[in-house]
Amino acid sequence: MALLIYGLDTQIGTAQRWRDSIAELLPGLECRIFPDCGRLEEITYLAFMHPDFDVIPTLPNLKAMFSRSAGVEAFVNHPRLPKVPLGKIEPSGGDPMMTEYVIMHVLRLHRDMPLYQAAQARGEWLRRPIVRPDARRVGFLGLGLMAKAPALVLQSLGFPVSAWVRNPRSEPDLPIFHGPDQLEPFLRQTDIVVCLLPLTRETEGILCARNFALMPPGAMVINIGRGKHVVEADLIAALDSGHLAYAALDALHPEPLPPDNPLWSHPKVTVMPHVARRPTVRQLVAEIAANIQSVEAGGGLLQEIDRATGY
Repeated sequence: MALLIYGLDTQIGTAQRWRDSIAELLPGLECRIFPDCGRLEEITYLAFMHPDFDVIPTLPNLKAMFSRSAGVEAFVNHPRLPKVPLGKIEPSGGDPMMTEYVIMHVLRLHRDMPLYQAAQARGEWLRRPIVRPDARRVGFLGLGLMAKAPALVLQSLGFPVSAWVRNPRSEPDLPIFHGPDQLEPFLRQTDIVVCLLPLTRETEGILCARNFALMPPGAMVINIGRGKHVVEADLIAALDSGHLAYAALDALHPEPLPPDNPLWSHPKVTVMPHVARRPTVRQLVAEIAANIQSVEAGGGLLQEIDRATGY
């Protein structure tokens, strides 16, 4: 058995770190780093980031593959995508890095930190009324593994928290809105919206003029999903009109954001260079190991992607 690594050694860590971690956590599984594939029939698992399936050779005995990228829209419909289970390399209980990142942005906007930062730059002693958490409603667009943990932490801090998802589901701890018909009532009762959706045909452009207008005056937007969730011109217009108070953007389109993009200098926008979470090589290998052990024991992938829905 062998595991082929594609792209991860250049994006995350080095080839040697991958070999060392795999030797430690998956003894007996040979690690191969593309393009050094060796005998293709020996490769049973494939792990990648930003794969090019026009370049990756056909692997006749492949059992499963793993994507480091949260979004798979760039390749999930590729005609040469192997017809084997595809899983995400994500911890099953959410990622503490994502949890702290979401909470950081929510608290920063909740406590008016951008306004205080601007006042400091002007040398102005600005004091504003403090809004209590129970008066600031936080809504999550999407409630997958990365969203649920910060949603519950924010709820424990006293924020009314709800979520909007694609299909009906039962969540004992949170009010859930679902489907297109319930997006409007969800947005009307959301003061800070946190987008952690996958990017699909249905969710592209969801943060747009129509939906911004549904939110209460002074609402704020945090996008940690994908850059194409935001209609940039609509966001700038909503901020300039004063209907939206602020936006924090970790995912943008394109990336890197061009130097002349107006978001860089907009006084009501925080631009972050897509840094919500950066797991170590060892953490990623531990998740791959857990999945391979499950498959070899006759089970399935722990975080399998549904190719029909794209997440």
